[in-house]
Amino acid sequence: MQEHDYRSIFISDIHLGTKGCQADVLLSFLKRYSSLNLYLIGDIVDGWQVNNGFYWPQEHTNVIRRFLTSAKRGTKVRYILGNHDEALRKYLTYDITFGDISILDECTHYGTDMKKYLITHGDHYDKTMEYPWLSYFGDRAYNYAVWLSRQLNKVRRLLRLPYWSFSGMLKQKAKGYLDYLYQFESQIAKHAQIRNFDGVICGHTHTAKIVEINDIIYMNDGDWVDSCTALVEHHNGQFEIINWRDKSKQLDLGLEEFYQ
Repeated sequence: MQEHDYRSIFISDIHLGTKGCQADVLLSFLKRYSSLNLYLIGDIVDGWQVNNGFYWPQEHTNVIRRFLTSAKRGTKVRYILGNHDEALRKYLTYDITFGDISILDECTHYGTDMKKYLITHGDHYDKTMEYPWLSYFGDRAYNYAVWLSRQLNKVRRLLRLPYWSFSGMLKQKAKGYLDYLYQFESQIAKHAQIRNFDGVICGHTHTAKIVEINDIIYMNDGDWVDSCTALVEHHNGQFEIINWRDKSKQLDLGLEEFYQ
């Protein structure tokens, strides 16, 4: 019998400190499943919101406590920094930890078959990050779409209709976003290949996916603002994307009231 449910769990783009963060939904996932390794792949705390009215309810503190508890109980927890929590990057010249959690810019994960995966948030390989005004505009537009999704779903709950992601629909319909996504995936896969990795595991785009690009395994764990997805590695080495919103309904956990 395995002590842990999974060999590894990968999550990113939680954006603690924002109203769009699905902290309660994430907590239900973290309480149900444990792992030998837990990778927090960037944008865990949204430092960009400090100047825009920082929001921090008890549920967000509970998420941090859950990470610390997992580390204390033996899970190897690594926090990979992203662009929204990049303020900590200036301290990476030192060996910094938070509790028993290692804080890194990137790291390497070895699968059970010894394939080597680059673990990175992904913003280093996003060409739009070279233009701060474009990143700012994109972030504001996405936050507005998430806010609108929340308002629409409040009405849908009153009408007993299921959750529907307006922001997710926009992403799937917008040709510009699909072009950006293709370029991002190709770029990061190319860098992983140049550095002799077999694959790359990242976040940043809020779009969960497992795909092969030019012999490189590209895996993205999605986000906990809109899609509520995680990437997991089973003990046999198989990787799987878990859509927790859908799975929690299958398990009849009654989480619909927490979906924003």
